[in-house]
Amino acid sequence: MRLNKHIAETGFCSRREADRLIAEKRVTVNAQPAGIGTQVEEGDEVRVDGQSLLARRAAGKTRRHVYIALNKPIGITCTTETAVGGNIVDFVDHRERIFPVGRLDKESEGLILLTSNGDIVNEILRSENRHEKEYLVGVNKPVTPEFLAAMSRGVRVHNQMTKPCKATRLAKFGFRIVLTQGLNRQIRRMADAFGYRVTELRRVRIVNIKLGALKIGQWRNLSDAELRGLLPERSEW
Repeated sequence: MRLNKHIAETGFCSRREADRLIAEKRVTVNAQPAGIGTQVEEGDEVRVDGQSLLARRAAGKTRRHVYIALNKPIGITCTTETAVGGNIVDFVDHRERIFPVGRLDKESEGLILLTSNGDIVNEILRSENRHEKEYLVGVNKPVTPEFLAAMSRGVRVHNQMTKPCKATRLAKFGFRIVLTQGLNRQIRRMADAFGYRVTELRRVRIVNIKLGALKIGQWRNLSDAELRGLLPERSEW
Protein backbone atom coordinates (compact mmCIF):
# COMPACT_ATOMS: atom_id res chain seq x y z
CA MET A 1 0.00 0.00 0.00
CA ARG A 2 1.23 3.51 -0.77
CA LEU A 3 2.36 5.39 2.29
CA ASN A 4 -0.05 8.32 1.86
CA LYS A 5 -3.03 5.92 1.67
CA HIS A 6 -1.79 4.05 4.74
CA ILE A 7 -1.56 7.27 6.74
CA ALA A 8 -5.01 8.43 5.58
CA GLU A 9 -6.65 5.13 6.53
CA THR A 10 -5.50 5.54 10.12
CA GLY A 11 -7.53 8.75 10.29
CA PHE A 12 -4.43 10.81 10.96
CA CYS A 13 -5.01 13.13 7.98
CA SER A 14 -6.03 13.19 4.32
CA ARG A 15 -3.85 11.79 1.52
CA ARG A 16 -3.07 15.33 0.37
CA GLU A 17 -1.95 16.30 3.87
CA ALA A 18 0.04 13.05 4.12
CA ASP A 19 1.90 13.93 0.91
CA ARG A 20 2.82 17.29 2.45
CA LEU A 21 4.09 15.64 5.64
CA ILE A 22 6.14 13.16 3.62
CA ALA A 23 7.63 15.94 1.48
CA GLU A 24 8.57 17.81 4.65
CA LYS A 25 10.51 14.73 5.84
CA ARG A 26 8.29 14.34 8.89
CA VAL A 27 7.43 10.69 8.17
CA THR A 28 9.55 7.59 8.79
CA VAL A 29 8.95 3.92 7.95
CA ASN A 30 10.77 1.46 10.19
CA ALA A 31 12.90 4.38 11.47
CA GLN A 32 13.99 5.34 7.94
CA PRO A 33 13.01 8.64 6.27
CA ALA A 34 10.17 8.08 3.80
CA GLY A 35 9.62 9.55 0.36
CA ILE A 36 6.67 10.16 -1.94
CA GLY A 37 5.63 6.80 -3.37
CA THR A 38 7.05 4.73 -0.49
CA GLN A 39 5.21 1.42 -0.10
CA VAL A 40 4.36 -0.04 3.30
CA GLU A 41 3.39 -3.55 4.34
CA GLU A 42 1.47 -4.93 7.30
CA GLY A 43 3.63 -4.64 10.40
CA ASP A 44 5.76 -1.75 9.16
CA GLU A 45 6.10 0.99 11.76
CA VAL A 46 5.10 4.36 10.39
CA ARG A 47 5.75 7.45 12.48
CA VAL A 48 4.75 11.06 11.90
CA ASP A 49 6.79 13.55 13.92
CA GLY A 50 7.88 10.57 16.00
CA GLN A 51 4.30 9.43 16.73
CA SER A 52 3.59 5.79 15.83
CA LEU A 53 0.51 5.10 13.70
CA LEU A 54 0.35 1.35 14.35
CA ALA A 55 -2.06 1.64 17.28
CA ARG A 56 -4.20 4.18 15.45
CA ARG A 57 -4.47 1.93 12.37
CA ALA A 58 -5.42 -1.10 14.49
CA ALA A 59 -8.10 0.92 16.27
CA GLY A 60 -9.43 2.22 12.97
CA LYS A 61 -10.30 -1.30 11.82
CA THR A 62 -12.82 -1.73 14.64
CA ARG A 63 -14.07 1.84 15.14
CA ARG A 64 -16.46 3.61 12.79
CA HIS A 65 -15.14 6.83 11.33
CA VAL A 66 -16.59 10.22 12.21
CA TYR A 67 -18.53 12.22 9.58
CA ILE A 68 -20.06 15.52 10.62
CA ALA A 69 -21.69 18.58 9.06
CA LEU A 70 -20.83 21.98 10.57
CA ASN A 71 -22.46 25.35 10.03
CA LYS A 72 -19.19 27.28 10.00
CA PRO A 73 -19.30 30.83 11.33
CA ILE A 74 -17.50 33.74 9.71
CA GLY A 75 -13.98 34.09 11.13
CA ILE A 76 -13.20 30.37 11.44
CA THR A 77 -10.33 29.15 9.24
CA CYS A 78 -10.54 25.73 7.55
CA THR A 79 -7.16 24.39 8.58
CA THR A 80 -5.84 21.62 10.81
CA GLU A 81 -2.88 23.78 11.85
CA THR A 82 -3.48 24.39 15.55
CA ALA A 83 -1.03 27.29 15.50
CA VAL A 84 -3.59 29.24 13.46
CA GLY A 85 -5.99 31.12 15.72
CA GLY A 86 -9.64 30.29 15.10
CA ASN A 87 -8.84 27.04 13.28
CA ILE A 88 -11.80 24.78 12.56
CA VAL A 89 -10.45 21.76 14.46
CA ASP A 90 -10.19 23.64 17.76
CA PHE A 91 -13.55 25.27 17.12
CA VAL A 92 -15.36 21.91 16.77
CA ASP A 93 -13.27 20.39 19.60
CA HIS A 94 -14.23 16.82 18.68
CA ARG A 95 -12.87 13.95 20.73
CA GLU A 96 -11.62 12.27 17.51
CA ARG A 97 -8.95 13.66 15.21
CA ILE A 98 -10.94 15.19 12.34
CA PHE A 99 -10.16 17.46 9.42
CA PRO A 100 -12.27 19.44 6.92
CA VAL A 101 -13.29 18.11 3.52
CA GLY A 102 -12.25 20.97 1.27
CA ARG A 103 -12.49 24.54 2.49
CA LEU A 104 -14.78 27.49 3.02
CA ASP A 105 -13.33 31.01 3.11
CA LYS A 106 -12.72 32.59 6.50
CA GLU A 107 -15.10 35.40 5.47
CA SER A 108 -17.82 32.92 4.47
CA GLU A 109 -20.25 30.85 6.50
CA GLY A 110 -22.29 27.72 6.06
CA LEU A 111 -21.98 24.02 5.43
CA ILE A 112 -18.66 22.20 5.60
CA LEU A 113 -18.01 18.51 6.18
CA LEU A 114 -15.38 17.11 8.55
CA THR A 115 -14.25 13.53 8.97
CA SER A 116 -11.73 11.25 10.62
CA ASN A 117 -11.55 9.18 7.41
CA GLY A 118 -8.77 10.73 5.35
CA ASP A 119 -9.19 8.12 2.62
CA ILE A 120 -12.48 9.59 1.34
CA VAL A 121 -11.44 13.25 1.14
CA ASN A 122 -9.97 13.04 -2.37
CA GLU A 123 -12.95 10.99 -3.56
CA ILE A 124 -15.34 13.77 -2.52
CA LEU A 125 -13.18 16.59 -3.85
CA ARG A 126 -12.24 14.95 -7.17
CA SER A 127 -13.36 17.42 -9.84
CA GLU A 128 -14.39 14.79 -12.38
CA ASN A 129 -17.07 13.59 -9.95
CA ARG A 130 -18.82 16.94 -10.52
CA HIS A 131 -20.20 17.07 -6.99
CA GLU A 132 -22.51 20.05 -6.62
CA LYS A 133 -22.04 22.75 -3.98
CA GLU A 134 -24.79 25.34 -3.56
CA TYR A 135 -24.35 28.88 -2.23
CA LEU A 136 -26.50 31.91 -1.41
CA VAL A 137 -24.65 35.12 -2.27
CA GLY A 138 -25.24 38.78 -1.44
CA VAL A 139 -23.58 41.48 -3.55
CA ASN A 140 -23.25 45.27 -3.51
CA LYS A 141 -25.03 45.96 -6.82
CA PRO A 142 -28.34 44.88 -8.36
CA VAL A 143 -28.23 41.39 -9.85
CA THR A 144 -28.97 41.56 -13.58
CA PRO A 145 -29.81 38.85 -16.13
CA GLU A 146 -26.59 39.72 -17.98
CA PHE A 147 -24.51 39.20 -14.84
CA LEU A 148 -26.13 35.83 -14.12
CA ALA A 149 -25.69 34.67 -17.71
CA ALA A 150 -22.01 35.62 -17.69
CA MET A 151 -21.42 33.87 -14.35
CA SER A 152 -23.16 30.75 -15.64
CA ARG A 153 -21.05 30.54 -18.79
CA GLY A 154 -17.75 30.62 -16.87
CA VAL A 155 -15.27 33.29 -15.83
CA ARG A 156 -11.50 33.50 -16.17
CA VAL A 157 -9.93 33.30 -12.69
CA HIS A 158 -6.55 31.92 -11.63
CA ASN A 159 -5.58 31.95 -15.34
CA GLN A 160 -8.28 29.41 -16.18
CA MET A 161 -11.95 29.40 -17.12
CA THR A 162 -14.33 28.24 -14.45
CA LYS A 163 -16.70 25.44 -15.39
CA PRO A 164 -20.24 26.33 -16.48
CA CYS A 165 -22.53 26.58 -13.48
CA LYS A 166 -26.11 27.45 -12.47
CA ALA A 167 -26.85 30.98 -11.24
CA THR A 168 -30.35 32.31 -10.47
CA ARG A 169 -31.63 35.57 -8.98
CA LEU A 170 -32.99 35.51 -5.42
CA ALA A 171 -33.43 39.22 -4.72
CA LYS A 172 -32.33 42.61 -5.95
CA PHE A 173 -28.90 42.13 -4.35
CA GLY A 174 -28.79 38.35 -4.03
CA PHE A 175 -28.43 35.20 -6.13
CA ARG A 176 -28.04 31.45 -5.82
CA ILE A 177 -25.13 29.65 -7.49
CA VAL A 178 -24.35 25.92 -7.85
CA LEU A 179 -20.74 24.97 -8.59
CA THR A 180 -19.08 21.67 -9.44
CA GLN A 181 -15.54 22.83 -8.68
CA GLY A 182 -13.84 24.56 -5.78
CA LEU A 183 -11.16 27.04 -6.79
CA ASN A 184 -9.79 29.31 -4.08
CA ARG A 185 -12.26 32.15 -3.37
CA GLN A 186 -13.97 31.22 -6.63
CA ILE A 187 -17.32 32.98 -6.24
CA ARG A 188 -15.75 36.18 -4.94
CA ARG A 189 -13.28 36.27 -7.83
CA MET A 190 -15.98 35.45 -10.40
CA ALA A 191 -18.19 38.29 -9.15
CA ASP A 192 -15.25 40.68 -8.98
CA ALA A 193 -14.56 40.08 -12.68
CA PHE A 194 -17.85 41.88 -13.42
CA GLY A 195 -17.40 44.69 -10.88
CA TYR A 196 -19.45 43.07 -8.12
CA ARG A 197 -18.30 42.76 -4.50
CA VAL A 198 -19.59 39.85 -2.43
CA THR A 199 -21.03 41.09 0.86
CA GLU A 200 -22.39 37.77 2.13
CA LEU A 201 -21.69 34.17 1.17
CA ARG A 202 -23.31 31.10 2.69
CA ARG A 203 -22.95 27.50 1.51
CA VAL A 204 -26.21 25.60 1.98
CA ARG A 205 -25.63 22.25 0.25
CA ILE A 206 -22.87 19.79 -0.64
CA VAL A 207 -24.17 17.09 -3.04
CA ASN A 208 -27.14 15.60 -1.11
CA ILE A 209 -26.26 17.09 2.29
CA LYS A 210 -28.18 20.25 3.19
CA LEU A 211 -27.50 22.87 5.84
CA GLY A 212 -31.16 22.89 6.79
CA ALA A 213 -31.98 24.24 10.24
CA LEU A 214 -28.48 23.71 11.63
CA LYS A 215 -27.62 26.89 13.55
CA ILE A 216 -24.38 28.81 13.05
CA GLY A 217 -21.61 27.20 15.06
CA GLN A 218 -23.47 23.91 15.55
CA TRP A 219 -22.60 20.53 14.04
CA ARG A 220 -24.31 17.17 13.65
CA ASN A 221 -23.37 13.64 12.60
CA LEU A 222 -24.25 12.62 9.06
CA SER A 223 -26.91 9.96 8.69
CA ASP A 224 -26.30 6.64 6.94
CA ALA A 225 -28.58 7.80 4.11
CA GLU A 226 -26.55 10.98 3.65
CA LEU A 227 -23.31 9.00 3.52
CA ARG A 228 -24.72 6.62 0.92
CA GLY A 229 -25.88 9.56 -1.18
CA LEU A 230 -22.57 11.39 -0.91
CA LEU A 231 -20.59 8.60 -2.60
CA PRO A 232 -23.13 6.00 -3.74
CA GLU A 233 -20.45 3.85 -5.42
CA ARG A 234 -18.69 3.32 -2.10
CA SER A 235 -19.71 0.04 -0.46
CA GLU A 236 -18.74 0.87 3.14
CA TRP A 237 -18.04 3.82 5.38
